[in-house]
Amino acid sequence: MNALSKKISFHDFQPELESFREAVLDGLARKPKQIPPKFFYDKTGSKLFEALLEQPEYYIPNIERALLQKHADEFAELIKPGAVLIEPGSGSCEKVQLLLERVLPAAYVPMDISGDFLQQAACDLGKQFPWLPIYAACLDFTQKMILPKGVPSGRRVVFFPGSSLGNFDPLEVQHFLAGIHRLVGKGGGLLIGVDRKKEQTTLNAAYNDAAGITADFNLNLLSRINNELDGNFERDKFEHYAYYNDQLGRIEMYLVSLNDQQVTIFGQDFSFTKGEFMHTENSYKYSPDEFIHLANAGGFKHQKIWSDNNHFFSIYFLEAY
Repeated sequence: MNALSKKISFHDFQPELESFREAVLDGLARKPKQIPPKFFYDKTGSKLFEALLEQPEYYIPNIERALLQKHADEFAELIKPGAVLIEPGSGSCEKVQLLLERVLPAAYVPMDISGDFLQQAACDLGKQFPWLPIYAACLDFTQKMILPKGVPSGRRVVFFPGSSLGNFDPLEVQHFLAGIHRLVGKGGGLLIGVDRKKEQTTLNAAYNDAAGITADFNLNLLSRINNELDGNFERDKFEHYAYYNDQLGRIEMYLVSLNDQQVTIFGQDFSFTKGEFMHTENSYKYSPDEFIHLANAGGFKHQKIWSDNNHFFSIYFLEAY
């Protein structure tokens, strides 16, 4: 732990680079090739993700921001003052700022896999909210969520905005929710955003923005492999591809090889054929009934749901039983 200020501390639980290397080497040996989406988020990837949230085709941020602002008092009433607010995948900590003055938590625990990005975000947040104790935890929340030492007692509530839940398949969602249940305990809470099923044109446009930010975000994974794993990917020999699979209810994202080629990573050679797909992400969409069923299986009962007028996106408050 390195003290950043009297109210901010940084706790490094980040996995070793070895786990990234093993995931890439294992994923490229599979058929079809695949790399887990959690590895998008190096420093550049985190910045690109924040940029893609600002693209006009990506509807979620504006809808969610409006819901958080409009219903902040209701969220605060359900969270209760003095709770410890925990945010896995906190990124820039922007969304939580819409809640802090209403909720007045005893502490805030942002969790992110990108240590440098997390540390800067925690410092920036601390300047805006100097009264708030911040315990920044650098970890892979998809593996295990750990509360840093010193976090005050009190009700635990997880804040999981955006549509990151969609990156898990339905069985993984149940395991993830069960992990949150263990973290918050009986009577703890979960305020979570969930993207809903809708017309395919809207979904496909959201993951293929005209500015190409999502494409850059996807292709940056190759740059990260080159930088950290001694790879020799040529980015211009791959292209971004994403589409909505209606049968499975999910966006699927890939990098597609534009020609036959061979790539070397950490001394190992991998062959790509022209048109070969490498899977990088899924983003599942859920109807309210589907998500509430998953929440119940994870040990939560839903207290309330908020949605926009078009029913594009919903925020749920769940309580652990």
